[in-house]
Amino acid sequence: MKSEAERLRFFPFLPMKKQVHVYFTGRVQGIGFRFTCQDIARGMGITGWVKNLPNGRVEITAESDEEKLSEFISRLKTYFSRHIEDTDINWQGAGGEFKDFGIEF
Repeated sequence: MKSEAERLRFFPFLPMKKQVHVYFTGRVQGIGFRFTCQDIARGMGITGWVKNLPNGRVEITAESDEEKLSEFISRLKTYFSRHIEDTDINWQGAGGEFKDFGIEF
């Protein structure tokens, strides 16, 4: 794997892919959160998945460039602002393991 400096030397204008793992807490289940999330992600060309957790939270793992992922999270927070009480966001390098964005059950 190339270092960030090597990548920028050969491809200076390509955004670096990232992965974000997000937990949304609040009244986030039973309100269309997963389906809206999937629609927004697919429209933005983001890959990954979303699922409901038994503890009432919603979990997302998504990959794209950091700017798109930040906008994606921002759109979700805005759309569901009355329902989200807390958001836990963790960033890491992309693994390239997803082909599209789906809902996991």
